[in-house]
Amino acid sequence: MRKSSNSASQPQSLQEIEDKNEPAPGEVWELRLYVAGQTPRSLAAFANLKKICEEHLAGRYNIEVVDLVKHPQLAAGDQILAIPTLVRKLPEPLRKIVGDLRDTERALVGLQLRQSTSEK
Repeated sequence: MRKSSNSASQPQSLQEIEDKNEPAPGEVWELRLYVAGQTPRSLAAFANLKKICEEHLAGRYNIEVVDLVKHPQLAAGDQILAIPTLVRKLPEPLRKIVGDLRDTERALVGLQLRQSTSEK
């Protein structure tokens, strides 16, 4: 069976692939950051997340901070084993990133806001 020359699977440019990773207009991202108290690492994780969201999701994100010192029972719901941990609830699929998010490139790839350089 031959494919017609008007096939829907046309080769895509890197820019077209990158654009597919951009959040859809109006799509709200639901993010949950698990921390343990007001430690420097927890504060850094929140600050880094806020910066990433403002640069890449301005006005289209909600951040819920869960302090496991105050509410340790909440760790089981998202199977949190280390802190700080960021959980992307929406858009699906659920994604988790462990750490203080200081490596912006790694955080963007983990959130699927950007492709890894090995995938390009």
